[in-house]
Amino acid sequence: MNNTPLQFRRTGILFVISAPSGAGKTTLCTALRQKPDFVWSVSCTTRSPRSGEVDGEDYHFLSPEDFASRLANGEFLEHAEVHGNHYGTLKAPVLENLRNGIDVLLDIDTRGAANIRACGDPLILRALADVFLLPPDLEELRRRLLRRGTETEDQVEIRMRNAAREMECWRDYRYTILNGSMEENIDKFRAIMRAERYLTRRMTAVSPTTA
Repeated sequence: MNNTPLQFRRTGILFVISAPSGAGKTTLCTALRQKPDFVWSVSCTTRSPRSGEVDGEDYHFLSPEDFASRLANGEFLEHAEVHGNHYGTLKAPVLENLRNGIDVLLDIDTRGAANIRACGDPLILRALADVFLLPPDLEELRRRLLRRGTETEDQVEIRMRNAAREMECWRDYRYTILNGSMEENIDKFRAIMRAERYLTRRMTAVSPTTA
């Protein structure tokens, strides 16, 4: 009898977080990135950098022409136009990390998440664990956006209309976090993370001789 214990491998998990503007998603993702639990998927965008944002760390800031060229070449896993700007997730680095058993954290809007669910790639669909951060109410969102001071009044109104639409999508997600304090949100997300990592279907037993 071979008493050598089995070793286990798993493919990476694609953690997708969505929320309306002002719901605290960026703050949550920034906090989660402080520990090496994930590879952060840096999205591409055609919008201009905000104060303090660094190209290649916060976003890949592309010209509209460069974005269109990459889109035509099929380089994006998902893409969408949001608030008049284009956003997209590069496919190749996500797939490489997932194949190597490395978890990926992705911050995208509800349309981007829907595009990922419809992508048809079996590795992506097996890896997907999508999470919606549900804000308390629309008026609280408005207060947060006005306090942030990074948008004009017209831009705030556009974001509020989009927020109302996005909040109707929470049922499409595997998990929903009811927005609390930042510490509560982090604890809730890490509970989801632990559960997903222990799913039996994500594990493959490997003989030590072939590991």
